[in-house]
Amino acid sequence: MNPPASISSRRRFLRSAAATVIAPSMAASMQAAGVEPQSSIQLPEVKAPWDMSQGRPKPADRKFHSDAVEAFLKERSARIPDPELASLFVSCFPNTLDTTVEPGTFEGKPDTAVITGDISAMWLRDSSAQVWPYLPLAKQDRRLRDLLEGVIRRQARCILIDPYANAFMADLNAPALPWSLKDKTELRQGVGERKWEVDSLCYPIRLAHGYWKQTGDTGPFDQRWRDAMKVIVDTFRVQQRKHGDGPYRFQRESNASTETLPAAGLGNPVRPVGLIASGFRPSDDACIFPFLVPSNLFAVTSMRQLAEMAHVILHDEGLARNASSLAEEVEKALREHAIVSTPEGTIWAYEVDGYGSRLLMDDANVPSLLGLPYLDSSPDAALYARTRAFCWSKRNPWFFQGTAGEGIGGPHLGRDMIWPMSQIIYAFTSQQDSEIHNAVGMLKRSAAGFGFMHESYFKDDPKRFTRPWFAWANTLFGELIGTLAVSRPQVLRT
Repeated sequence: MNPPASISSRRRFLRSAAATVIAPSMAASMQAAGVEPQSSIQLPEVKAPWDMSQGRPKPADRKFHSDAVEAFLKERSARIPDPELASLFVSCFPNTLDTTVEPGTFEGKPDTAVITGDISAMWLRDSSAQVWPYLPLAKQDRRLRDLLEGVIRRQARCILIDPYANAFMADLNAPALPWSLKDKTELRQGVGERKWEVDSLCYPIRLAHGYWKQTGDTGPFDQRWRDAMKVIVDTFRVQQRKHGDGPYRFQRESNASTETLPAAGLGNPVRPVGLIASGFRPSDDACIFPFLVPSNLFAVTSMRQLAEMAHVILHDEGLARNASSLAEEVEKALREHAIVSTPEGTIWAYEVDGYGSRLLMDDANVPSLLGLPYLDSSPDAALYARTRAFCWSKRNPWFFQGTAGEGIGGPHLGRDMIWPMSQIIYAFTSQQDSEIHNAVGMLKRSAAGFGFMHESYFKDDPKRFTRPWFAWANTLFGELIGTLAVSRPQVLRT
């Protein structure tokens, strides 16, 4: 196979660490995928905190216990007719709680950091997505509800530190992630990495809105949270770039073009048309054209959710109007500038610049074009259906098919590397039993007998994979299987 063409510093950290991870090691799995460790980078050892070959950590080694989650695992696993799939579900669904949460208190209130797994830092996006599947269980479990409240409160604190940062240290007094220390940007205390990504500010709103709807609890939505929400709206307004480029700049010394922004750290030019410019994609790769369409569609949804919460909970009509009007403006601009014609009909572009340039592709990371309905961000069903067909086809340059499966990858890990996350989202967005059954089968094979999901795997051999401990993929898989066990149990048969 061809080695992946571009690996971010986030991945280089993992492949260069002198770590031993249970069966197979991180270094071995990445070398098998064609990714050679860089011995010139000396970074701390990274270990999985449990014997992954044994499935879940032993009860005494788990970070958090939830009676509601344990009952859910027992009830849903009993509905899964395939024993191997049931075992995967039981290992993956609680993986965030078992291995990545760090609950505590701050100023007498719950405070929860959530690391990604093999990186001891908290991405706003990942942390929101990792705990999302537990929301329906929170109403019946006070400890779980407190933990989730702690995530919402921690995210508000992080946003107020720097709305342009994508990742924060679990210990906000710790230095930034090693690969960020020499970045040319305004690196503030507590920030792990400062890649400006529109979706990083959308996910905390999605989590807060979902928490409120599931529990009815308004406790987390205090003055600090209100201030953070105002900062989000103001940041989105600035990044519409109607009045100049704004304050954000980012440059990194790297041999990968996806790791830095051109034009002195501003990114490629845009024509202000009402869309929000993003420096980076959810993959942490640099945008080619800064108006990232799936993230702007996600922002429309998020602003409407925020407007509802501002009106009902905060009684802040100014914030509600500001968020609502921004949503309307961005949606109008998307319809005018982000829909493109193809021989198969109109579809959403992946990125545009307002000048008429457009990029037709999709990436595995969510928000993606494929994942728009999963985020309640698909305003036109027919347009989405055509876009989905494009994404899951060879018309998408980052769609790969091999003897081990098919799915979407991205520049982050290069050619021929399929992300199980894309297969999970493909199943979530399908209405056809055959598609879902096929996706579930590929996901089961992608675990390669290892017991967990991975970040990516080589299209012809699932044993060649990256990141054995990637909690977002694990929990997302658990959400899918737990949902299907009730809604479509027939697709879970061998």
